[in-house]
Amino acid sequence: MDILLWLAPTAAVAVVMMVWASWAGRPRREQAERSDEAHERFAAAITRKHPGASRPRPMVARDRSTGIAIRPSRSGRLAAGRSEQGQGHTRRSA
Repeated sequence: MDILLWLAPTAAVAVVMMVWASWAGRPRREQAERSDEAHERFAAAITRKHPGASRPRPMVARDRSTGIAIRPSRSGRLAAGRSEQGQGHTRRSA
């Protein structure tokens, strides 16, 4: 029976979580704070024109993505060094 003692904290946490879930999922009563005046203020705010709507958006220059990563060329410095060593060919990746 002592070996099952390690289950006690886990069971307690599970019971607490089940109680919390049943409390959080309870049906809510209608709030009396929602008045007709609050509804009218909300409707007026929604229908009002946004202050930044008349300003044009700046154009964003986007580069066309090809999905291929291109490394910058280092051929000027390295090619001269290779030709001095007699290798003559350039290094290429995949």
